[in-house]
Amino acid sequence: MPQLGESVAEGTIGKWLKKPGDHVDKYEPLLEVITDKVNAEVPSPFAGTLKEILVEEGATVPNNAEIAIIDEGGSAPEATARASETAKLQPAESAGSQQAEPATAQAQTAAASGGGAPTVAATPVAAAAVAAAPAPVAAAASPAPAPVAHGPAGSDERTVEELPGSSDARMTPAVRRLLREHGLNPAMIVGTGGGARITREDVTDYVESQRTGKPVGRQNAAGGAAATPASVAAPAAPTQVAPASTATPAPARPASGAAPATPTGAAPAPSRGGFSGQRVEFPEGADEVLVPTTQMRKGIAAQMTKALQVPHAYVEMEVDVTGLVRLRDREKDAYRAREGLSLSFVPFVVKATAESLKRHPALNAHWTEQGLLAKRRINVGIAVAVDDGLIVPVVRDVDQLSISGLNKAIADVSARARGGHLRVDDFGAGTFTVDNTGWLGSNLTMPIINVPEVAILTMEDIRKRPVVVETPDGDVIGIRPIMNMVLAIDHRANDGAGATALLRDIKAWLEGVGSETPIY
Repeated sequence: MPQLGESVAEGTIGKWLKKPGDHVDKYEPLLEVITDKVNAEVPSPFAGTLKEILVEEGATVPNNAEIAIIDEGGSAPEATARASETAKLQPAESAGSQQAEPATAQAQTAAASGGGAPTVAATPVAAAAVAAAPAPVAAAASPAPAPVAHGPAGSDERTVEELPGSSDARMTPAVRRLLREHGLNPAMIVGTGGGARITREDVTDYVESQRTGKPVGRQNAAGGAAATPASVAAPAAPTQVAPASTATPAPARPASGAAPATPTGAAPAPSRGGFSGQRVEFPEGADEVLVPTTQMRKGIAAQMTKALQVPHAYVEMEVDVTGLVRLRDREKDAYRAREGLSLSFVPFVVKATAESLKRHPALNAHWTEQGLLAKRRINVGIAVAVDDGLIVPVVRDVDQLSISGLNKAIADVSARARGGHLRVDDFGAGTFTVDNTGWLGSNLTMPIINVPEVAILTMEDIRKRPVVVETPDGDVIGIRPIMNMVLAIDHRANDGAGATALLRDIKAWLEGVGSETPIY
């Protein structure tokens, strides 16, 4: 299990892209891993045959735990012996309702390896994670009565074989948890994601269709007669606080991309921004509703709490970006025609930051208890807002890239972040962060440092303002495009003088942009 960022200690197996017996090339995507922040494809570190999967989908394991065995040649005796040895470490049973699930995972592994003794996660912690995580439904090895799919209250009970979906449908752990919350079987729902994957929208559409008796979004009410599920019923008393499961799920976005109609009593939901990016609906008669915390928000909460233990100090400056705006306005149409994407202001700020950090290496660093760990390479994290939070993928060696190269790299990593297709090398090793808070119109932001980094820079909205302009004939009032910039520093590592010097150099670089500034 790779480490997907300095603050990430574990990952959840979202999907295996290969199955035992498949050939895999080096660096070919092998599996999807889910962290508190994002999904990422993990490439294979070796070329060979995927001999055994040690951790099933849905299990959460710590960094560096063994999750699979790849046979580079004809055999892998050491790996096999190691896996057999770790099988002895599996706990005999898990507490509560999870007792049967490790047996299911073992049966699946044994079936995949030809009926031999099942191999489990490579460490005791990983074994416990497998036991605690939901395991995919596996077919019984011997004939048994067909399982009955129990749905929401009032729905019919049909065998899994009679339902339209698949019990083995792929989904993220968050979606699997949502199914459990509503008492649903995966076979009740037809997945509309890639490879028939069940998405969150598929589940909420199905629940809504059961509640209303009408098909919603891309889902048909395939689970049986329409009924109001117990888990979405409105509370009986107006003064009762509605629990998390009483919030009526929002319909999926239409396939056309148009925004869904706002239901009665619900405010339009912004596209991004944590809880404010989630739709909040009040069941009839309820004065309050609890919006459940997502895994991403839990991760952000933990990281922000950790970060705010750091003593922050702030420096703010106004930057006259007249030359930058003129250059971009002149080049943007030709650039789009040539490169096929827009020319943003962000790569100019990143370039200015990289050039300035070369003169101020103490701010391109990590804080450790032993001292300041200065970094030679300049790897800039780009804060990207997604549907329910914020992630910071990294663009590496930014000082080696041109404006155009930075623009392409930033656009590429941002698109992958919003699409949930980040790669392992998009995480970790960041040395400085740039946050474009101004794209929503902000004028002044107090950013939180992405620890263990020691500084973060925001670029605010560019606005035309009346300013005093020095001319050979004296001072005059002119209208200029001005951008505020805020630099936050870890005051344990650096003081205000060093922060001001860095921001002053960034400002000077941006104000020096002119018609001769190279794009390529």
